[in-house]
Amino acid sequence: MDAEMEDAGTQAEIEWDGGGGGADVVLGLAGGAASVSLCYHQAFGPHDDLVLLEAADDLLPDILQGRVTIRGCPDEEAVLCTPSATYAMKFVGTSNSMFLIPPGEPSAPSLRPDNTNGDAVAAAIKLAPGSIELIQTAPRLDKLRNLLRERPYVLDEDLGDVFQNKKGLYTWQDLCELVQASDGEMSDGLNSLSAVEIDGFWRTVDFGSLNTILDMILHNSVLHDWPLNSLPENDVISVMESDGFTHKIVAHCLSIFGTKVDQEGRSFWSLDERHVCLQFARKALGAGNMKLGNFMDKWERNIPSGMRADLQMLEGEVLCEKLGAETWVHAFSVADLPLTPAERFAALFRERSKWEWKDLQPYIRDLRVPGVSSEGLLIKYTRRTQPSADAEPIFTAR
Repeated sequence: MDAEMEDAGTQAEIEWDGGGGGADVVLGLAGGAASVSLCYHQAFGPHDDLVLLEAADDLLPDILQGRVTIRGCPDEEAVLCTPSATYAMKFVGTSNSMFLIPPGEPSAPSLRPDNTNGDAVAAAIKLAPGSIELIQTAPRLDKLRNLLRERPYVLDEDLGDVFQNKKGLYTWQDLCELVQASDGEMSDGLNSLSAVEIDGFWRTVDFGSLNTILDMILHNSVLHDWPLNSLPENDVISVMESDGFTHKIVAHCLSIFGTKVDQEGRSFWSLDERHVCLQFARKALGAGNMKLGNFMDKWERNIPSGMRADLQMLEGEVLCEKLGAETWVHAFSVADLPLTPAERFAALFRERSKWEWKDLQPYIRDLRVPGVSSEGLLIKYTRRTQPSADAEPIFTAR
């Protein structure tokens, strides 16, 4: 076989035509054939364009029907994406020899060993050193958030100039090429970021612009006596358009701060108390740290009449710190933290060296790692201490 391998190396220029390799003979072993002899195909070689992929049965329909894509930039590890999930691709070597045999009957030119004695012969085209293993993983959506933050939509921007200079603007296809996530996960990510498609480009809306639009909606609700739990969509958009706001952006902001309800053939929006109050809390904390009492006074003065400010609304958005006799609050939003567990916990422990569970939980409940529970993440990244059975557990970095 060594001599035959050497001879095969001298014929590397012979092209495999895709047929007649003898795989049917190997498959015949399952039908009761006693044995099969193996030899080298004349086109035997490294064939770096052929790689074995190990896939679970539930992935085969997507793979065989061409519904998968490989995503990742040159400096990133590639991932395989189905329409709804993302899989890390890991090459796993093997100590066993795996010969790849092309399909067809054993009629193709081959280097037949002399001792086959008429046995069926299969011709190997390649020796595979291992295979690619697929492991379901969380989508890499940190990059999606960073891309959309490059150029948020701002009121009164010159759209002509904006779209002539497309730097920082991304279409759906652009995002698919740049972000390692399935189409379904990408859509969910855009929705969680409150992104909107404007003239073919996906964008978030600038915080200040959101404030302006929400303030105008609330102002018009008072002028026109619209209940905050039943804003007539057509009337709201018509009035806002007359003030210079675009239909799409107004409708988008209504979807951020409210829920749509259809009644008797008309569409109405019910503003969500938590979402509206949270926006005013973010605005109040824009200046930095504040005493809790001052913050609550400012917050309660600015929220719409009929809505009630409650600190529980701010879970995952603000942190309270006891300094002497005073309690201070400052903005610390889960939306600004990394989405990968290792980086998320590192950021949390940079903010605080010790966390009580009631404070930590809002900042990790959104983490999703296939096959790993929230308890598993805590065990991996934190140390838990509890001075007594009835004491609040404390978490520190592992």
